[in-house]
Amino acid sequence: MEKLGLLAGAGKLPVECARSAQQAGYDVYAVGLLAETDPQIADFSADYKQISVAQLESILNYLKSNDIHQVMMIGKVTKELLFNGAVQPDAKMLELIMSLPDRSDDTIMLAFVRELAKAGMQSFDQTFLIRRLMPHRGNIASREPTEDERRDMEFGFMIAKELGRLDVGQTVVVKSRAVMALEAIEGTDECIRRGGKLANGGAAVIKVAKPNQDNRFDVPTVGRRTIEVMAEVGATTLAIEADKTLLVDRENTIKFADDKGIAIVAF
Repeated sequence: MEKLGLLAGAGKLPVECARSAQQAGYDVYAVGLLAETDPQIADFSADYKQISVAQLESILNYLKSNDIHQVMMIGKVTKELLFNGAVQPDAKMLELIMSLPDRSDDTIMLAFVRELAKAGMQSFDQTFLIRRLMPHRGNIASREPTEDERRDMEFGFMIAKELGRLDVGQTVVVKSRAVMALEAIEGTDECIRRGGKLANGGAAVIKVAKPNQDNRFDVPTVGRRTIEVMAEVGATTLAIEADKTLLVDRENTIKFADDKGIAIVAF
């Protein structure tokens, strides 16, 4: 059987990916990069090992020792780990970080891809095994947005695309065609909380792919957790980019959105 190395962050997506890889006939060798990585991934793996995302030398050694030549990076790993002292980089990771011209998402991830390539490993498209999770254009939840909500989503879509072009973030929160929050290092959930509170209810959340999205990493993803955070702050609509955004745990996500009266639209 072909082997696939899976570098797994937080969230449900790594489990979905490991399950799909196993069903496709791969032997999965998974690395849990965070304490929050779902241990259920081990159920669909030939081998599973917990190694901190900051221990680059250990990650590469594990993959090489198992003769891995194909690697997929999947799941949430926030960049704030580099700044808040939550992880301690090993010498190889520190050398990589210090060599970078900036700390933007693509700069960091492309450097990581190069390190894998130097070790003889090809980085796979994140969506290769899970494209079925990407909704086509149209309404996804039961409630359709109002005309005002749709205008907010269309306005926010344009802003989010520009934010992605700058490689700052993928999520924007809008109300009445005014920007409430832009995603930066804090991540999607905190962006929604901040913008939703400023909007005082009725905000639209928009999440899109970057104009030059590299599908080997950072493919936009939403799921039940996204809707839960929206409900906390009274946000009422979620817009995603059709055929370019992963919708995880679709059935439960839509049911929860319907229960909360939240509209979800793929543009």
